[in-house]
Amino acid sequence: MAACAGRQIIPAPPTSRDPGFDLAAAYAVEAELSRLRRASGRTTVGWKVGFANRAVWRALKLETLVWAHMYDDTVRCAEGNTVSISLGRMCSPKIEPEIVFKMRTPVAAGAVEAAAVLDAVEWLALGFEIIDCVYADWKFQPADFVAAFGLHAALVVGVPHQVRPESITELADRLARFTVKLLKDGQLAAEGSARNVLRSPALCLGELSAAMSRRAGAEPLAAGDLVSSGTLTESQRIAPGQTWAASIDGLDLPRLTLQTVE
Repeated sequence: MAACAGRQIIPAPPTSRDPGFDLAAAYAVEAELSRLRRASGRTTVGWKVGFANRAVWRALKLETLVWAHMYDDTVRCAEGNTVSISLGRMCSPKIEPEIVFKMRTPVAAGAVEAAAVLDAVEWLALGFEIIDCVYADWKFQPADFVAAFGLHAALVVGVPHQVRPESITELADRLARFTVKLLKDGQLAAEGSARNVLRSPALCLGELSAAMSRRAGAEPLAAGDLVSSGTLTESQRIAPGQTWAASIDGLDLPRLTLQTVE
């Protein structure tokens, strides 16, 4: 918390100082960070996902994705689908386009198909997660990631699209096939697709719910939670004075624009 507040780089992450620092320890740290933030008057509003690309799990010795809380002072809604955000309190920020869900109910136990998962969703939106790293050179392991707020610095949420029961089957199909373009100052910076988050953000949401249920002591997904479901492109470094935009082909979600200031 001191490193984040003071924009101080931590030379060596916990796993390099203590080989026994594992995900169980990291989630205990994350829970304590959440307790301290709540005690200071903040409210948790949902969850961000990390390592949602299954291709990296074997190399990182992961069995599933990881997660961390988001807070009422880190999440913003973009009025008119454009927003500006200050980077002044961040160390080394990056931007990630993501699909954001709002939960209507918890995901039903055993729900694994995208349509069954979407039955628990109130709406979805295009979003930007801003991640920030207090570890030197962005070098860390999954346990270090979880123990540092999941690198979560901010989430910008675009205009929501309501999930209606009669459209769930079609939406589940589209969520597996859409593509996204990320632009910096009008120039293409990165491209991605649904396949980068477990083949579909809906499947990623289902995996998050299932993983939480398997981890002893973990808070479950709840009605009203926001979930930022993992980056759709490679993360991109950002700096003040830039304009970033994301557009999606294959989903009825409008273009989202972010302007960065000091």
